[in-house]
Amino acid sequence: MFSYFRKVFYHETDKMAIVHHSNYLKWMEEARVAFLEDIGMPFEEVEARGIGSPVVEINVKYKKPAAFGDEVRVDIEISKFNGIKFEVDYTILNAKTEETLTVAHSAHCFLKDGAICSIKNEAPDYYEKLLAALK
Repeated sequence: MFSYFRKVFYHETDKMAIVHHSNYLKWMEEARVAFLEDIGMPFEEVEARGIGSPVVEINVKYKKPAAFGDEVRVDIEISKFNGIKFEVDYTILNAKTEETLTVAHSAHCFLKDGAICSIKNEAPDYYEKLLAALK
């Protein structure tokens, strides 16, 4: 499991001073990009090799709100991986209280030149890194 920490900024809140629901998706992406960098797949390098990994599915369950000034922790794990598609589980918690705020899941495929591809064929080194990260 990989953990990503961040503080809630004022501009991410609504009139009620709680985080707008759309920001959780951004935090998930921040955590996913940080995770990939941590396992040796920096996004800039992956894209420089002509490989993309768009979101093809997302599911988010909001349990409790985050508020301005809170520090949140995004725990991330690869739950499925077959070389063509990978799936990620997220748990967003209040870093101080450990309360679960949000649980989510996203699915991604790999693209090369606009077509679905096997990362095992296109970048075997990345394949091995993702395989090792599978929970």
